[in-house]
Amino acid sequence: MPSDRLLSVLTCPLCPAALRRTDGALRCAGRHTFDIARHGYVSLLTGHRRAPSADSPDMVRSRAAFLGAGHYDPLARALAELATELAPPNASVLDAGAGTGHYLAAVLDALPDALGLGLDSSVPALRAAARAHPRAEAAGWDVWQPWPVRTGCADLVLNVFAPRNGPEFHRVLGRDGALLVVTPTARHLRELRASPGLPAVDPLKEDRLRRTLGAHFRRERAEPLEYAMSLTAGEATALVAMSPAARHVDAAELRGRIGQMGAPVRVTASFVASVYRPRRGGPCWTPAS
Repeated sequence: MPSDRLLSVLTCPLCPAALRRTDGALRCAGRHTFDIARHGYVSLLTGHRRAPSADSPDMVRSRAAFLGAGHYDPLARALAELATELAPPNASVLDAGAGTGHYLAAVLDALPDALGLGLDSSVPALRAAARAHPRAEAAGWDVWQPWPVRTGCADLVLNVFAPRNGPEFHRVLGRDGALLVVTPTARHLRELRASPGLPAVDPLKEDRLRRTLGAHFRRERAEPLEYAMSLTAGEATALVAMSPAARHVDAAELRGRIGQMGAPVRVTASFVASVYRPRRGGPCWTPAS
């Protein structure tokens, strides 16, 4: 059930009015109404705004299994440590493309009085995100669209392997806020690029990231993280199946290819966590009232 503090962050996506809780839904003064699902998230998506690329139930199940086994815990710990440097203990944290809420939960554990809001367009992911942490809320939204979130309300925005909406990141962050973006390096999962058919990381990804965010943000620093994982065949299969590549590889064929690699499957995890600060007075920035 959305908290009162969450309602101070959200706005109606159809008009600029505030939302209030009533009869299992959120409603604005203009009587636009958005149901609160029994799983605890609120869907703010309207019919013409549904995102076509939302994660499928199989992708979400694979992600929950792989993350639950702890293989990306070093990344979660790194984000939590950065969050304690970048945000106050009572921060408002927005996670754009939150998925199952795994990384948002790690950050909230590190910030004892913080409230988190995860935005995602996948219903299966939202069901998990709404249960990820006692201080985490989840709302259905397409992060490519202007967000139903108040200007300047966030102390920290997370963006972990998710679409990057630079203008909205900039608009929702407060004056002293920070954006924390995680991207894979060219070495990430390199052992799975050949036989299982995982696509290569775009070598221009970092350049594209800088162009996407450059008008609105300055990069303060970048923290690399790389380590080796030793996976069972099932875990390696889940790792591929939780990614967009799963849409292009038959499940039985994927299991067969990974089975041919032998066990354990040695895989490199390689990320960059980049800290960005908003450029003030730039495009789309309005000081919080």
